[in-house]
Parts: sequence; C-alpha cells; structure tokens
Amino acid sequence: MNPVLLPAVPAPLVRAEVARLPLYDPGADPDEVTALSGGRVIKLSNNESPYGVSPAAAEAVRRSVAGGISRYPDPTGKRLAAAIGTSLDVPAGHVVLGNGSENLLELLCRAVLDPGDLVVTQSPGFALHEIFPRVAGARVVKVRATPGFGFDAAAWRDALAAGPKLVFLANPCNPTGAVLAAGELEQVLAAVPISALLVLDEAYGEYARIDPDYPDALEVLRGHDRPWIVLRTFSKAYGLAGLRVGYGIASDASLAQALDRVRTPYNVNQPAQDAAVAALGDHAHLADTVRRTALEISRVSALLRDAGLRVAPSSTNFLFVDTGRPSDEVARELHRSGVIVKAWREPGYESYVRASLSSPGENDVFVRCLTEICAEGES
Repeated sequence: MNPVLLPAVPAPLVRAEVARLPLYDPGADPDEVTALSGGRVIKLSNNESPYGVSPAAAEAVRRSVAGGISRYPDPTGKRLAAAIGTSLDVPAGHVVLGNGSENLLELLCRAVLDPGDLVVTQSPGFALHEIFPRVAGARVVKVRATPGFGFDAAAWRDALAAGPKLVFLANPCNPTGAVLAAGELEQVLAAVPISALLVLDEAYGEYARIDPDYPDALEVLRGHDRPWIVLRTFSKAYGLAGLRVGYGIASDASLAQALDRVRTPYNVNQPAQDAAVAALGDHAHLADTVRRTALEISRVSALLRDAGLRVAPSSTNFLFVDTGRPSDEVARELHRSGVIVKAWREPGYESYVRASLSSPGENDVFVRCLTEICAEGES
C-alpha cells in the first residue's frame, strides 16, 4: 500500500522561534540498536537507575491501578505535595508538581518569559535549559565551565550583570556531573539581579548529597529574600522515570500558584503520585541506590582514566568522557556492540559522550568497548 503523503505545513504557520529549534536528542532508539548489534542492548543514554524502584512504590502502583484508572487523578496532588512539604520542612503551598521536572522548566518559561527576555544558563548544559526559553522567544547566554569543569565566577558575574530575567543553574551539572559548592552558590546568589528568578535544577541532587562539598540548597536559599525555585525529580535516584513525576519548591506560594495557572490540570497521573509518596518514604532503598551508584562511579572513572581517557569528576549517576574523536562516530561504533550512550554535540564538547552507569557487568562491557574504540582511533 502506498503511503499517504500529507502536505507540508506552510512556513508562516509555524513561529520562527519554533522553526529554528533543534529537536531534543533522547539518544538512539534501542530497537534500532538491537537490530544493528544482533544482541542485547546496554542503554546508558538517559541517566536511568539500574537498581529499580522501591518495592513500596511498586506496590503503590499496583494498588493504584487496581483501584481504577478510569477517573482523573487528583489535580492538585495534595497528598504528594504534603508528603514533600513534611520531608523538607516547607509549606505544602510552596510545592508544585510536574510531569517530570522537565515539565516545570517548560511551565517556568511559559509563566515568566516575554519575547526578548534574557536567560542565563551553563555550558555544557541540559538542552532544555536552552530550548524552552527559545520557544518563548527569549535570548539565551551560556556560561562556559572552566577547563576542569569547575565554576568560573568571573564569567558568571559578567553574564549576570547583563540583567537576565531567568537563571537556570543545574547542581549537579548535567552533563558533567560536577557540583557547585556552597561558597560558589553564594557567589551566584550575590550576582543574580533581585528582579530575576533563580531556578536551581537538582535533578541529580540525591546522588550528590554524599559529596561533602554539595550544599543544602534550601538552607542556603532560605537566607535570601529573592525569588527562587528548586527543582527535583523522582525519575533518577528514585527510579520512577517511566511514571514522570517531578516537583519544585518555590520561595513563596505566589510563584507556585503562577505555575499552577499555566499547567494542565491533570499533569501528574495518579499511579505516579501514589508511587512518589511511597518512594519518598523508603529511605533504605534510596540510600542503597546512592551507595551502589557512587561505588560504580568511582570504579568506572578509574578504569577509564587508567585507559588514558579524560573523565569529568562526577557526583551523579553518569560520566562525561572525552573520547578524543567526534562523539557521533564513537556512539555509532558503540551501537554495533549494543551499547547506547549520548553523543554530545554542544559546541566545544563534540568529542565527549555522556554515559549513565548500569550494573557492574554492563559497565565493564561499556568500558571495554569504549576503550577499544578509542584505541583504534589512535592507531
């Protein structure tokens, strides 16, 4: 049967800002890589936890589904918001829920930005910290890390002096895994205009809290009379990536209410809400996930460095590795062995790949394949 060819969308129908946007890169399709490799796939492209979900959260999903999913979920997520508020000692009215923390990034841009506004973020960085502001017609300035992936205080001061309306700062940084220490966070706070909203993206914060340099952001921010919001997620260390639930803690209730005004009314499904409440209470599962991940980060980093590769210091569940070759080429060669990583294409970092870690056995396969590919490239 011949395919039906649909007419192209007329160019004037699509906003110019949208037409210029890059597509978000989720990594290679596992089905395509399976067909190419002819065997099992080791997926290291999306920073997922290999240690699964809390048994309590899995049981909560089972009960939620058994109770019926023909009804809409709680539109306010009041039980989850209350649980988050209790665990962090913040008012539930300062908590806003999202379909993953990415949803909250989008809502912030929708609620705050006007065309032409300035947004400051970091480089290398998370693509959506740039894409969502550009959807809103904002200008984006990216502050480069130091050559050692550290915090460049002077560069941040210069960028923030230009008067941004929104500042996206990931701590730990995605894709490098580096953390901003308390003193460095204070330097950012001192330089951010009081009229700007500081968005601290802590998607990987659970992993970083075992790092002695990692600050208690809420404790630091509570001492500053300025607008801010801290974003966190249940997708990473809590292992609920497939359910999509994130949250923000806002400096005041009015900011949380502004985000509620621009979100869809049922943006977090009921099984996700119920699972997140259960996961939040299972401290043992979270601690075990963080402990095992830290051990693998240390072990795999050492193996890669011993093989002569440059690896950014990471306090997360992923590594940023300089392959010394175009990252797209390296990623394609890894696909032949069934290994999927994220090829980084950001200017200045095109030889890097980002790889989340899996089980020790799968990590060993990744190390072997990557080091063999990089050695072949040198010969």
